[in-house]
Amino acid sequence: MPESQKKIKILFTIPNFDTAGSGKVVYDLARGLDKALFEVHIACNHKRGAFFKTVEALGVPIHIIKTTINYRPYLSLLKRLVPGVRFFKSQQFDIIHSWDWSSDWTEGLAARLAGIKWVYTKKAMSWGHKHWKIRSFLAHYIITINNQMCDFFPWKQHQKLIPLGIDTQFYSPDHFKASQEPYNNSAYHIITVANLVPVKGIEILIKAVSLLENPKVKLSIIGDNTGHYGDYLKELCKTMRLDQQVVFLGKQTDVRPYLVTADLFVIPTLNKGRREGMPMALVEAMSMGIPVLGSDIAGINFVLKDFPELLFESGNVEVLADKIRLQMQYSKAQHLALGMLLRAYCNTHFTYELFIKQHEDLYLEILRKPQPKAEVKLYN
Repeated sequence: MPESQKKIKILFTIPNFDTAGSGKVVYDLARGLDKALFEVHIACNHKRGAFFKTVEALGVPIHIIKTTINYRPYLSLLKRLVPGVRFFKSQQFDIIHSWDWSSDWTEGLAARLAGIKWVYTKKAMSWGHKHWKIRSFLAHYIITINNQMCDFFPWKQHQKLIPLGIDTQFYSPDHFKASQEPYNNSAYHIITVANLVPVKGIEILIKAVSLLENPKVKLSIIGDNTGHYGDYLKELCKTMRLDQQVVFLGKQTDVRPYLVTADLFVIPTLNKGRREGMPMALVEAMSMGIPVLGSDIAGINFVLKDFPELLFESGNVEVLADKIRLQMQYSKAQHLALGMLLRAYCNTHFTYELFIKQHEDLYLEILRKPQPKAEVKLYN
C-alpha cells in the first residue's frame, strides 16, 4: 500500500475493562472509527472483567501488556522503560491514545522515546498533583470532556474539548410501550443512577424527598448498594421513615426500562473530590426524554449549560426540594415538552456520531494529514 494510503495505526491504552465506564468509551471508538482510514489496537493489563469479552468480540488486536511502570526509583527509570519503548516501536503505531484515569506519565515518556504521538483524555476533575503537570507536558495533545477542564492547562495550546457521546437511537423512549410512560397519577417517580460513593451526594436527594412530605413521591436508586455508603443510605431511609418511598434497585446493565417510567431524573453530586467529568447517566436520561435536575458543579453544568433553571446549588437540600416541587407542578404537556427538548439537545450536542467524527478529525490533525475527499464513514 502506498504511504499516502496507509491506514493510521492507533493504540488505545486502558488499565482494564473491570468496569464499563471508560471501557465503554474505548469500545465505542474502536467500533466507530472508519476502518478504511484507521487500524485500531488496544492495550490493557489483563483479560478480567465482564466487559472484556464484549471488547474482544470487536475483533481488533488486543495486547495484554502493562504500558505504565512505577516512576520510582528515578535512577533506573529509563532502563525500565526499554520494554515499553520496544513494544511501541515494533508495532509502529502512529498515535497512542491513553484512557488511563491516573496521573501516570511513564507511558507518555515511553511514547516520546519511541517517536510516537501520545494523546490522553482528561476524564475526571482531579488536579493539582505535580505528576498531572508532567503528564500534560509530555502529551502531544490533551482531550478534555468539559469546558472547565481547559483551565487546568492554560499554557497548553494543543488541547481540544470533545464531549463524550451516546447512541441516541439506543437511548430513546421510542423502544418502549406507551404503558411504560411516566405520569402515573398515583405516584411521582424520581430516579437517580450512580456509582454509589459518597461524592455522589445521594443523601441530599433522600433528604429532599423527606422534605417534600408527600407519600406519592417515589425514589428509585440504581447502583451497587452493597458497600458502606449503600448501607448508610439505607439506614438514612429508615431513620427518615422513607422505607415505603425509596427503593434500591442495585446495579443494572440496562437502565432504559427504569428511566422511561420516571417523571424526573436527579444527579445530586457534591462539589468535592473528583466531582464529575461528564456524567453520562445524566445524558442518557436526557436522551430518553426525561426531565432532569442536577447540582451546579463542573461536568453537570457543562451538560446543562443551556438549561440553568435545571441546576441547583450542590448540597442544598431545601433548594433541591423546591426544584422538585416546581417540576411536580408541570402539566403532562409541559413535562413531555421539556423531555423532548432535552432529547433534541442530546441529538445536537452529544451523539455517538459526533464523538467519533471529532476524534477522527483530531487524529488527522495531529498527524497533519488532509481529510479524504470522500465522506468519512461513521458506521461499519
